[in-house]
Amino acid sequence: MRSSTLACCLLLSLGACSDRASNSATGNVGGTFVIALPGSQPAPLLPPLAVDDVSRMIVDNVYDRLADIGPDLNTRGDRGFTPHLARSWTWSTDSMSIAFSIDPRARWHDGQPVRASDVRFSFDLDKDPKTGTQVTANIANIDSVTVRDSLTAFAWFHGRTPEQFYDFVYQVHILPEHVLKDVPHDKLESSDVIRRPIGSGRFRFVSWDPGVRLELLADTANYRGRAKLDRIVFSFSADANASLTKLLSGQADLSDHLPAEVIPRLDSTGQIRAIRYLSLTYAFMAMNLRDPKRPGMPHPIFGDRRVRLAVSMGLDRQAMLRNVFDTLGVLGSGPFPRALADTTISLPPYDRARAAALLDSAGWRAGPDGMRSRNGRPLAFGIVVPTTSAPRMRYSVLIQEQLKALGVRVDIESMDIAPVIARMAAKNFDAIMVSFGTDPAVGGIKQNWGTEALKKGGQNASSYSSRAFDALIDSATTTPDAARAKQYAHRAYQTLVDDAPAVWLYDLLSIAGVHKRIRPVGIRADGWWEGLADWWIPANERIDRDRIGLRPAQP
Repeated sequence: MRSSTLACCLLLSLGACSDRASNSATGNVGGTFVIALPGSQPAPLLPPLAVDDVSRMIVDNVYDRLADIGPDLNTRGDRGFTPHLARSWTWSTDSMSIAFSIDPRARWHDGQPVRASDVRFSFDLDKDPKTGTQVTANIANIDSVTVRDSLTAFAWFHGRTPEQFYDFVYQVHILPEHVLKDVPHDKLESSDVIRRPIGSGRFRFVSWDPGVRLELLADTANYRGRAKLDRIVFSFSADANASLTKLLSGQADLSDHLPAEVIPRLDSTGQIRAIRYLSLTYAFMAMNLRDPKRPGMPHPIFGDRRVRLAVSMGLDRQAMLRNVFDTLGVLGSGPFPRALADTTISLPPYDRARAAALLDSAGWRAGPDGMRSRNGRPLAFGIVVPTTSAPRMRYSVLIQEQLKALGVRVDIESMDIAPVIARMAAKNFDAIMVSFGTDPAVGGIKQNWGTEALKKGGQNASSYSSRAFDALIDSATTTPDAARAKQYAHRAYQTLVDDAPAVWLYDLLSIAGVHKRIRPVGIRADGWWEGLADWWIPANERIDRDRIGLRPAQP
């Protein structure tokens, strides 16, 4: 779902893309990079189970794919993909299989060689419903993986599609069979093994002090070359304000989502610069279509499309955007970020009179106090919101105020990100403030809105299910003609928007605060952290991180 025209570099004042920056970095190897993050700890440190940005930052630097997507994020065919664990690949004449040749130099961080059997193991783990991973729906077209010899793995497909190469190499991180083979797939999430991840990436896991910090160290003998940084420290804080304090006080080098009101303060520090970067994350309020207290039954409020549509039409999204982000915000366009927006999608307009009429037609009538009820039941619901997200906290208050004017009572349930993720996974909420990062392909939307994503590990927060939507997305991903695929995708998006399972609020404000001594290289829109191994710090600008309480790196 990501545009093929996305830039490979930061949007403000960095000047150079990755090649030029890499040349200037020659000889500049070393230093510690500290990332300040709100929240107590990441999700499980295994790629198939990494459901939040923090866990993805870690696993994407510890584990490898067979090949990596190019800076333009092309997902059709294999153009732009660069070799990683696979040093080369060969298509069969009918395009129904691809042979991947494993780089014989690749080693797991415990010294064991990477083998073709690891590729087969990784695919089988992702394909198994017991694993409960969100990628299962996106690899449905892959039939199996077989092994010819220790360094050759074959991926076999049910049918030819434009994105079959991407579906395999992007979705399936390669995992060490010898480490994970004895852990039942339905026990992986709670296994102690994944708290000490062993990958093949340019950084290796060192230590994890839950709620405090997690450290990665450069793998000095890595087959793709040593990372330019010595180590990365993920420093956890109770909330976004505490993370910002670490950045401004010099205890951290980067905070990746700055509040708009903080940006003017950065000039006074002289050391921190604000950098706006491309991101494919969008935020919305998801409404649960199923009753959390009676599984399988429609939600007593949001099971009615008229009510969902009334909630959408009763919220002034533009006014909320200005309130939270001033002039820096980007209004939500639908179930995708603006960078991928289909500008012809028609969203419900702000129309409080129409919203009131819809609630009336659904039987929710206003009483003398202006608040609505039906058959003695008040029109009231709760919103689950993470305290780690200042914008979502502010939005929840604005939603509460605006819907009160419509006669709807909203109760805000604020909590740390970990219980928010648990509540979302259990579908234990009425409404929830969500931010999702999309995949760089149309089919990625199935992870969040497709019927398959209702299964364990899926990220379908609203419990939305539509045969029409599923069929249209399938057509969009299998049609070889790009223009027709775009038409199918448009119809799928409009079907979803018309069903109103969510209120599309805003694109994530992607402005990072970065210390001026840090030299970022080639940030990708699908994850700013993907190129961290090539970020660098000039030798004369490195600081002694031990002075601020960080342990020295271990060999």
